[in-house]
Order: sequence, then C-alpha cells, then structure tokens
Amino acid sequence: MFGHTKSPRFRAALAGTLSAGLVFGLAACGGDDSDSGSDADASASAIDCAPYTKFGDIKGKTVTIYTGIVTPEDTPHIESYKPFETCTGATIKYEGDKSFETQVLVRARAGNPPDLAIVPQPGLVKQLVSTGKAVAAPQEVSDNVDKFWDKAWKAYTTIDGKFYGAPLGASVKSLVWYSPSEFKDKGYTVPTTLDELKALSDKIVADGGKPWCAGIASGDATGWPVTDWVEDFVLRTSSPETYDKWVNHEIPFNAPEISTAFDAVGGYLKNDAYVNGGLGDVKSIATTTFQDAGLKILEGQCSLHRQASFYAANFEKGTKVAEDGDVFAFYLPGKDASTKPVLGAGEFVVAFADRPEVKAFQTYLSSDVWANTKAKLSSGWVTANKGLDQANLTNPIDKLAGGILLDPNATFRFDGSDMMPAAVGSDAFWKQSTAWITGQDTKTTVDNIEKAWPK
Repeated sequence: MFGHTKSPRFRAALAGTLSAGLVFGLAACGGDDSDSGSDADASASAIDCAPYTKFGDIKGKTVTIYTGIVTPEDTPHIESYKPFETCTGATIKYEGDKSFETQVLVRARAGNPPDLAIVPQPGLVKQLVSTGKAVAAPQEVSDNVDKFWDKAWKAYTTIDGKFYGAPLGASVKSLVWYSPSEFKDKGYTVPTTLDELKALSDKIVADGGKPWCAGIASGDATGWPVTDWVEDFVLRTSSPETYDKWVNHEIPFNAPEISTAFDAVGGYLKNDAYVNGGLGDVKSIATTTFQDAGLKILEGQCSLHRQASFYAANFEKGTKVAEDGDVFAFYLPGKDASTKPVLGAGEFVVAFADRPEVKAFQTYLSSDVWANTKAKLSSGWVTANKGLDQANLTNPIDKLAGGILLDPNATFRFDGSDMMPAAVGSDAFWKQSTAWITGQDTKTTVDNIEKAWPK
C-alpha cells in the first residue's frame, strides 16, 4: 500500500489479537525493575546468556524501538526484551504510538527516525525506504530470515535488491469460524476441499439453516472484509503465481482470473440461501460490522463465518474458544486437500541506524530465541518463524494458526490490498466491493477498480 496503512483494519486486528489474553512474566526474567537486588540477581542467573555472547560488548548502549503497539498490548513485547537487556547490558527504549503509521514517516522525513520500527505492512516499508533514511538489514538478520522463514516473507521487504526488514508476528486470515457442538449434534464434518465447503453449505440449507453470516462495515474502512475473501479465492481458484501478478499489476484488476474469484465469493456472500444468518438479507452484510457478524454462531443463527485469527477476541468473556468449546475455527480449504494457500498479514522490523547495538537487537528479534520467548508471554500472538516450538503457543487458536503458518505444505501470501497503491487497496477495492455486495455486477466492479490503478 503506497500511501496507505489500512490502519482501521490493522488496529482492530492487532488490538483484537493481543487483547484476547496476555500472560505476563517470564520465568527466565523474573520481576520488573522494582525487584530487590537478590531477586534481580536470581532472575539474571536463571537466563541462559549463551545466545547473546555473539553480540559483543554493548553494555550501557541504548536502542530505541517505535511501534503502533500500545498499552496494554505492549507489555509482552517489553517483557520479551528483558533477556537481551540482562545478558548484554544494553537498554531498549520502547515507544508505542497510536499515530505510528503517520508519524514514523514524518520522523523519517524530518531526519529524526527511531533506531528500529515495527512496521505493519510491506507498502509502508517501501515508503520508509523511499525517504532514504532506512538502513538495509545486516547479514545476520538476512541469514536468520533465510533460515527461519518461507522465502515469500523476505521478498516483501526486499526493495531494489536490498533486504530491509525481518518479519516479526503474523496472523492467519484463511479461517472459517464455526460451532463445534453444532457440528457434532448435526453430524457435520470440517471440510478439506472447496467442494466439501460448498456441500456443507448446501447441507446446512437443506437442514433449514443459514450457513453463513458476514459483515463488512468498518467505518472509513468499510469493505475490507470482502477484499480478504477475494484474495483468498484468487489463491484458490487461480494460483499463488496469478495472485502475485495481480497484486503487482502485472495482470489488470479486471483480468478473467479476478472476475472468477469475485464470482466464486459471490456464490457465498451474494447467495440469498446462504446469508446473512440472523442479520438480514445479502445487503445487510454492508451494514453489519465485521466485529458483530460472527457472533450469531453462538446464537445458532448461522453456522460459518470467514474471518482472521484475531476474531477470537470478539467473543464475550467466558466464551470457550477451542476445538471442544463454544466456538472454534478451521482452515479455509483449498481446491484439494494437498494444496494449502494461506492468506495472512504480519509486521516487519526496519532499522534506521547501523550501530552495533542496533544490529544486535535487530538480530535478536529475527531469531528463534526471541520468537519462543515472545510466544511464552503472549496469548493471541503467533509467528511464521520456523524456529518456533509450537508447544510454547498458549491457546487453541494460536496453536491452530501456528500449525497453518508452519505447515511445510502451506503457501503463504501477504494481504494483497495491503500491497496495492492507496488509490486501489484502501479506496477503490473497498468501495467497489461494498457496491458489489449491495448489487453491483462483477464486471462493473473490477472495471472500476482497474480504472483507479495509478498510471
């Protein structure tokens, strides 16, 4: 997204994901700065400092990190830095700002950037690089990304042949929420192919139900949930290669493959027999908030809701989100059981300085050591770092998402509209998709979006 940060979606997703539950404290780190000397000594001795010796002598140095992750979601991040601080003697100065997406650009252009920034979209990384202030990642970080991530992740922040930002956290968008008890009571099984998903939807209709509920209202960002549906279906009805060409405008937005994906989505969202359970007709999708849409599963008014892993936070406190709970999710299947395209999003760490202590902390954040430290601290957080021990993930949705991201058969692709120019990704695509839901035909929709692509 060149010029947009999809902040309404990003903030909602991030806040939802991280506030689903936080586990504070780290056995290796002990308490906070107010601990007594003996407690601090004990916690320091409990940390294995061997992984940190390679960073050399950076004692007394300070590294600043700037992000849109704010209180209380910042706590597990700050806690995850403690082993690095304890073992190296360096200090990490954390700054969270709700206006991060705008202010990080202002600061970079003004020549006052932080040492490091946690950037939520590849498009914003490209904008930061264009300021001339971003610094290419050191070799150690590049090596970690080669070792621990699928190669697609590295490509997202490789600009003009230079690699700038290692991935950090990730989310899975290719999920369908459902009621395990309803499935058990009615004999439904989790589908493993698109044909089975369609057959399940038809079975629910035959049983007198409305299979799907959906909502795309999100203030100024209304329409974005449709873009996720379309992106998922481009990956499924065409291929990851076609998806890449589409996102990069190597094929036009109104190419036949994209119209096919819209029509496939329309088979669900514009089907009066399928939607909108407990909420109204097809047009009610446009006026139902994305936060509210899936809640009808718990009321038995619909059976299925396609939304990302962060959606777990939208259910009321006390709702058991688990395979044997009140609500859970399954992977949105591919064409067949062997193909596993995964749509998702994530964050990247970009540097604006190359001092030894900055390189050291950047390397730590790209490591398996940090990924496992962070996983132990956060409920509602996952990463695509292959060095993650999934046993460290603390809740069922994290485990589900982690299993999908780290499946060797998975083919991951980043949210497409997050990588398109602002005039498309956070404007025409959202608005035209909303018009499409309320009655506009597919050809007009894709033609209008194509016209919005900057020349």
